[in-house]
This record gives sequence, structure tokens and C-alpha cells, in this order.
Amino acid sequence: MFVQQFFVRGIAHSSYLLGGGDTCAIVDPQRDVQIYIDAAEEMGMRITHILETHLHADFVSGHLDLEEETGARIFAPKSARCAFRHVGVSEGDRIRVEDMTISVVETPGHTPEHVSYVVTDEGRGKEPVAVFCGDTLFVGDVGRPDLFPGRAEELAEKLFHSLHAKLMKLPDFCEVYPAHGAGSLCGRALGAKRTSTIGYERRFNAALAISDRTTFIRSLTTNMPAAPDHFGRCSTINRKGPTLTHTLPGPAPLSPAQFGARLRRKGTVALDIRQYDAFGGQHVPGSYNIDSGGNFATFAGWVLPPGKDILLVSNTDEEAAEASQMLRRVGLDRVAGYLDGGTFAWAKEGLPTAHVPQLSTDEFHRLINGTRPVIVCDVRARGEFEARHIKGAINVPAPDLRTKYRALDRKKTIAVVCSTGHRSSLAASLLKQRGFEDVVNIAGGMTGYAAAGYAGECPMCAAPHMPAMSRMA
Repeated sequence: MFVQQFFVRGIAHSSYLLGGGDTCAIVDPQRDVQIYIDAAEEMGMRITHILETHLHADFVSGHLDLEEETGARIFAPKSARCAFRHVGVSEGDRIRVEDMTISVVETPGHTPEHVSYVVTDEGRGKEPVAVFCGDTLFVGDVGRPDLFPGRAEELAEKLFHSLHAKLMKLPDFCEVYPAHGAGSLCGRALGAKRTSTIGYERRFNAALAISDRTTFIRSLTTNMPAAPDHFGRCSTINRKGPTLTHTLPGPAPLSPAQFGARLRRKGTVALDIRQYDAFGGQHVPGSYNIDSGGNFATFAGWVLPPGKDILLVSNTDEEAAEASQMLRRVGLDRVAGYLDGGTFAWAKEGLPTAHVPQLSTDEFHRLINGTRPVIVCDVRARGEFEARHIKGAINVPAPDLRTKYRALDRKKTIAVVCSTGHRSSLAASLLKQRGFEDVVNIAGGMTGYAAAGYAGECPMCAAPHMPAMSRMA
């Protein structure tokens, strides 16, 4: 038995190649599937099985692309009622891959249709040696059960049963291969370790340590992090079957004149993927700013309106192509083009640009201690804000400014701050779209503010591994 993990940063998604001697299965594949084909070829294996643990909410799966490329059969939970050709599996079903027996265990809780795949390597023994548990069990955490409106308590109770009556019955040495790691919003406090064992989780997983069912349900249904908008769309896309990526056109280079004309069309938005300092210097008016180097896919899926054409502003052609691929991972397939030559070419044509002043921590400190009317809008997640914040600041997480901007006084300077300056630049772009003129971004964010000695270090900003909603870079 051979296992190879593939990890996608940003969305913190883990998928796996489970191989024997000549054939292999791919578990929970990402949408850009060439990596699996290359890995299998390098190992001298054929991909014969595609195993889906559940209808993923945070990304669009690559099961149909992989099936078309390899001819492998797709196995998915029967209760998911998937609309594409597949083998529906349920409790007690078994799948054979050479000497390996893969037993299906229904583990609802994170989603209603969730299954886990328990692997026994018959060539070595009769006891289970691995479990591909999707989003039921993570390293240090468990899957969140609150993604279905009105069903959180019901699913939390099912999750308790799935964990304690099923997965925790596996041997301590059984290896745990979850579908996500630190940085994912499919849980609350995922560990940085990307794989584990049942025994390790039994001993160190805080959520599993809650043995009382009522307390467990209360813990998993209160104070959960916000769920991005695309969580409500991706599972539906995965059930119906995603559009095959080879049918999607790549982003076309557009001259400034073409870009401007296309942007004026109804149903088109501009997305600037450069760093916040470049965006602040000059950008196409009305653009969103999401730095492609941070948790790009998560925040793009969160704030960009679905069903609209997307025009990219990047530093290079290669960055535009990479961003297009990342957007597809969260179901944003309509990338129509990118600004050829970037804002340099745009400015040379004499076209209008907008700006967001970037304040250093010293400038920011002087601003909030001066006489100028200013609102400090802290756009980090609630947990970060509660851990440490500037006195008098208001907390509105960046994505929420799409609607909660009305609470801000347009007559005052709005100073937006996050942990580093990335999410606050997104927030600034949202405010500029809504007509706010006096908006400034705090370069370096609370991290820089603490480093300059103006505030104690925020324990969450300083943590090397945090959920995607609380770290963009």
C-alpha cells in the first residue's frame, strides 16, 4: 500500500493517491487533475478509482475531469444523489484495489451524506491501517456541522455518533488522512500536522475530548467562524458535476481600450490581484483587490458576485493564468480576460485611476492620536479582534463590509486595518466601490503596529497556522 498526499495552499485542501502495485485510487481530487496523472505515471500505476467522501463545500472537485482523462470509475455517497455517472456507496460496501479492501463507513455530521473510506491492506494483515475521513475528523479538530441552515444541532449529534461510535473504534495505529489542514474553514481550529493516527487524535484532539453529547453539540454550534459565500454553491456544483476544465477558455489579453469597454458591460467586474501597495498606488476604478499571494481563492469565492465575467489586473501574464486556475477551484469559471501590460499600459492611455493611501504604522499612530475625525475599522475576524485590538476600533470583518458599510460615517476618515494589510486592502476596495472617498489602508496591519511598539503582539496574528478567514498572508 502506498499513499501520496497533495496539498493546495490557501484552501488547505488535501487529496490522496492510494496505490497498490499497478493501479491506484484518487481520494477527493482537486479540480486541476494533471498532478494525479503525472504522479501515477511516475509510479507506473493506472488510476482506476476516484473516491469522493462528500460533496465538498469549499472547493469544486476534479472527479469529472479525472474520469474523462483516465476512464476511472467515480465512487460517491449514495445519499448525495449525484447527477453524474457514478457508483453510489453506503455503509458496509466494499471496494477492492489489488490487495486492499476499502470499506465504506457512513460518517454524517459535517454534511448529511458524508462517508469515510477505511483501508485494510490484506497483504499485511486483517486490521484497518488507514482511514480517508474527508471532513469528519481533522488533526486536532472535527468538521463543522453548521453549514446547513436549521440543521446544525441535528448534524452535530450525527457527527458525535460518527466520531465516537465509528471512527474511534478503529485501532490506535490506524492512519488518519483528512481532506483539510490548517487554513481551512471546514473546521474551527485545525492543526498544522497534515496527517495523524486514531491514537494521536484520541489523546490530543480537543473536540474529541468532549465526551458529553450535549456539551459537544453546544461547542460545535456556537461561536463558529463565518462561512464564505461559495460554501453554499460548491456542494451543488459538485453534485451536478462541474464543467470540464478543458472546455473553459483561458483569460485573453485585453488592451486598455478593450478592457475598459468590456468592463463597462453589465455583468462584468474587475479583480486586481496585485499586492496592496501596488493597488493603493493606482488601480482601475471600481476594482476588487485580493492579493493572489494570500488566501486568494477563499476570499474570491467569498466576495465576488457569482455569475459575472471577471477581468483580471495582474503584474504578469503568468500571474493571470495562475489566478484563473485558483478561481476555478471555487467555482468562478468566468474569467474573461486580463489587462495586457497592467496598470502601466492603462495609465499610458490616459485612462482614469483610483488610489488608496497606504499609511505606515507611525503615520497611523499619529492619525488616531490627532484631532482629525477618524474611524478605525478593524476588518479581521471576530476572534482576532477579541484577542487584541486598538481602543475605540470597530470590528467589521472584511467580507461583511459589502452590506455593513452603511454603519460607517462617510464624513470621517476610514482607516482600515487587519493583521498585515491584505484583507484591509480588500476592505478598502469594497468601500471605494460604495462611494467612500476618504479611505486609508494600514500597511503592515496589527502585526506592524505591534512591531513598532504601539501595541502588544496579537496572539492570533502571530500564530503561524490559522484558519483562512483570519489570515490572508
